[in-house]
Amino acid sequence: MLSADVIRSLPKVALHDHLDGGLRPATVLEHCAEAGHPLPAETPEELATWFYEAADSGSLVRYLETFDHTIAAMQTAEHLRRVAREFVVDQAADGVVYAEARWAPEQHLRNGLTLDEAVEAVRDGLAEGMREAAGRGNKIVARQIVTSMRHAEPTLEIAELALRYRDDSVCGFDIAGAEDGFPPSRFAPAFDFLKRNNMFFTIHAGEAFGLPSIWEAVQVCGADRLGHGVRIVEDIEIVDGSARLGRLAAYVRDARIPLEVAPSSNLQTGIADELADHPVELLKDLGFNVTVNCDNRLMSATTMTREYERLVETFNWDLDDLELTTINAMRAAFLPHDQRESIVREVIRPAYAAARA
Repeated sequence: MLSADVIRSLPKVALHDHLDGGLRPATVLEHCAEAGHPLPAETPEELATWFYEAADSGSLVRYLETFDHTIAAMQTAEHLRRVAREFVVDQAADGVVYAEARWAPEQHLRNGLTLDEAVEAVRDGLAEGMREAAGRGNKIVARQIVTSMRHAEPTLEIAELALRYRDDSVCGFDIAGAEDGFPPSRFAPAFDFLKRNNMFFTIHAGEAFGLPSIWEAVQVCGADRLGHGVRIVEDIEIVDGSARLGRLAAYVRDARIPLEVAPSSNLQTGIADELADHPVELLKDLGFNVTVNCDNRLMSATTMTREYERLVETFNWDLDDLELTTINAMRAAFLPHDQRESIVREVIRPAYAAARA
């Protein structure tokens, strides 16, 4: 069985990781003290425990409430730069070679920042983090995905922001937040705008709501990837030990639409009671384009290494499974094709070949 040390040493790809869900507890404490924002704990250790326990309720709505505190810690350019820098450094230390940090700029304007200033602060922090990680011998490429909050009144503003910074650290667009009651089609004009301008986007769908959300994301909005997407399993029937895929499940699989699966987070928001019942193994075995992600490292008390470690322990995943899902993720990245393939060819495959030697 693969050890945590071996998993940590292998290259990994993080496609679905929220910037405001991966702060260091000490950073939250420092920033919130400066902002005068009260917190439910006084030490980094106590605060980390609080975040995990508050998020571990089985409710997406309760899970999202924890972000009140992290967002409060990200309201100045200086704070955003630091959080983005630490995001990159922490990912690189965990063996991540490519990471996309998604976040909603509209939630970070309380102290007078403009949308552009917020994006530029994160851009600068990502660049600082990449330089710092490289100085420690951990080369990583990091980009940002800007998101609209799906419960807000739909506009084109954040889609236009994404396009404005497309060649300046922003690699894509997303909608995030409570899924039930806020279907992807509400933002269809934004997705149409991005499609007309040849820009990638992913859509949270199939996490807290089922097949209608996935269908809209894919067939109405044209998502390039599905954030989570695990409830596609509701369109799969097991009969006498064999799987029968419904039309939507077959389409998602056959079109190779990447699923940004986050096992630990999915358990916290109610996809299953325990990891052994999570559909990730079934989806992988049926040939879906499965990628593995953390979603929110702080709230789930996890890392990419820990996610893979749990899959190894629960489903006996081996090097082939880790390499498959890592390459799936790298090829699904919102990065130019030649750069994706370069990382696959020059970083991922050699590392796995060496691990097998």
